[in-house]
Amino acid sequence: MKLFRTNSIAFYFLFSFFLTACSVEEDFVDQASETIPLEITGELKVLTNYYDNEGPHDHFFNQKRIDGFTETYESGSKGSYAGGTVTLTDSGDWYLSDALIGSLSNDRKYGSKSVRIRNTGYAIMSFSMDNGAETVRIRHAKYGNNGNSTWRLIASYDNGVSWYYVGSEITTSSTTLNTVSFNVNETGNVRYGIQKTSGGSNRINIDNVEITIPSSGGGVAGKDSNITFGNPSDAGSNSDNYYLSKPDFILSYNNAKGTANWVSWHLSSAWTGNTPRCNCFKRDTSLPSSFFRATSSDYTNSGFDRGHLCPSADRNGSEDSNENTYYMTNIAPQAPDNNQRSWANFENYLRSLTLEGNEVHIITGVVGSGGTGRNGFASTIDGGNITVPDSFWKVALILPNGTNDINRVTTSTRVIAINVPNDQGISTDWTQFRTSVDSIESLTGYDLLENITNSIESVLESVIDNGPFN
Repeated sequence: MKLFRTNSIAFYFLFSFFLTACSVEEDFVDQASETIPLEITGELKVLTNYYDNEGPHDHFFNQKRIDGFTETYESGSKGSYAGGTVTLTDSGDWYLSDALIGSLSNDRKYGSKSVRIRNTGYAIMSFSMDNGAETVRIRHAKYGNNGNSTWRLIASYDNGVSWYYVGSEITTSSTTLNTVSFNVNETGNVRYGIQKTSGGSNRINIDNVEITIPSSGGGVAGKDSNITFGNPSDAGSNSDNYYLSKPDFILSYNNAKGTANWVSWHLSSAWTGNTPRCNCFKRDTSLPSSFFRATSSDYTNSGFDRGHLCPSADRNGSEDSNENTYYMTNIAPQAPDNNQRSWANFENYLRSLTLEGNEVHIITGVVGSGGTGRNGFASTIDGGNITVPDSFWKVALILPNGTNDINRVTTSTRVIAINVPNDQGISTDWTQFRTSVDSIESLTGYDLLENITNSIESVLESVIDNGPFN
């Protein structure tokens, strides 16, 4: 039996019922639907890598089939398990059988939606990659309190007529979205999908499927992932550790403090240019409506600067990119002498490294409460809505321009960590605040470089940088 083609489906096996006002989340979960079986004609051996949590990923792409994509499923809607097509903005059309797009609290997801698959259902691309694929990365977790299941990556080389298993069978046993990366290294026309292979009615969630194309080689500055080395606080849907993805940075937002916990981004000369600062501070309406959403005026007369975490000058390659750094989720109350002196000097130094042929992976954040601004000491501003940090910290990992950054890191890779008191009258010399990544992790409880091999990570995180600074 040959696999169906999406446009030849003449009918659904079951109509789904949509309930718009229901207090029981599972009302439609157990509706029966028949899965059209896939024709699996073989199996391909490829290297399969496992990562905790977000795992590595590359920059968001625009040309999808040509350049690759990261599919978040946020743009799609499908509330039934019956087979059907979903059109998605980030990639294209997908066919889901015994699968739907879930948005319930039990669905594991980075944004508001993810794919949910049961029985032996599947989610497959109805389009092919024109230039092949280098890597397929998939985030997966158990739905709700369901039991364990297994699934396989599948590939088709004849536009969906027949399929092959690719790589190892994956067991989904965690309620945290973890990452599996398949080094597929295909150069021709190919499409991919995910098929659940065991676990019966147990459901799994799939989110943030990413496909990258074969790279053209290293040495050229590019726009890489903004969170290559991991999600340090396991940010997700918790209001005080809320994962928020922007095209220009990734952050964990803390609703109780009214600021980010941390912000992560990639810096190279590909991101920078001559666009002037927009000075357009704006409320971040992408936060849930129940969250506190700071405005620029909340900082007025506070004695603290509206301190950028991801700097405006790191994203001046275009007007849109620069404006994104002015979301208030990227801002924290910063003592003027911190923001305008030592902190700014370190930002300038890191940008100077990109002019020498380097790229820098940066994560920065705030810790503690209570700092000294122009008006003296304060623990909060805006009537307690926004916590004034005790210090600002930053970790920067520096590599020559290239690709496959995680695998290029060695024990000799330069990593700079600083922790700067949020006070007036401090030194203008950022090197006075150098510390180790281990010390930052002790302060914050984060795992800052989790995607690096442990033996290398342990060395890098214990060292205090003593390299050149001008």
